[in-house]
Amino acid sequence: MNAYRLLYPMRTYLVVSGHGEEANVMAADWVTILSHEPFMVGVAVSPRRYTHRLISKYKEFVISVPSLDMLRDVWIAGTKSGPSKLKDMNITLVPSMKTETPSIREALANIECRVVDARDYGDHTWFVGEVVGWSYNGEAFKNGKPNLKFKFLAHAAWTDFVTFEDKIYKTE
Repeated sequence: MNAYRLLYPMRTYLVVSGHGEEANVMAADWVTILSHEPFMVGVAVSPRRYTHRLISKYKEFVISVPSLDMLRDVWIAGTKSGPSKLKDMNITLVPSMKTETPSIREALANIECRVVDARDYGDHTWFVGEVVGWSYNGEAFKNGKPNLKFKFLAHAAWTDFVTFEDKIYKTE
C-alpha cells in the first residue's frame, strides 16, 4: 500500500489548462487552499502530464469542481492523456472571466488561477496559483455553504468515488 493513500478519501477536481485547441482537462486530487488573503490554491502535477506542459507554458489554470453527475468525465480526464480526450467527454468549455484558460460549464464551480510559483517536490511540481476569478452554481453554494444535495465528488481509491452524506454534524 502507498502511504499517501492513508490521506484518502480526498476531494476530486478537474484542472483545466491551455488555450484554444490546446485546452486540456486533467483529474486531480492533490489540490488545496494555501492562503485566504490573497486567495491562493496549489495543485500537484507530474512533469509527465500534458497538463504540466500547458500550465508551465501559459502560467494559468482553472480548478473546476465536479459533481457525481460528471463521474464519467472525471474518469476520462484522469485516465487518458492529451486534448483528444475532450471528444470523449460530455463537458462544455466556456470562456473564463479573468483568464484565457477556459472553464467547464457543467462544473459546480470554476476557480481561475494565475501561476505565482512552481516548485518541484519529488516526482511532482507544486503549482501555486493566485485566484483571479471564479464562477459557481448559486444553488450548489447557497448562503455561502456547499449544498450537499449536489453530490460533490471525492476519490476513495483507484476506481472508487464517494459523495458526502447530506447530513451536517455541528459542534456546540
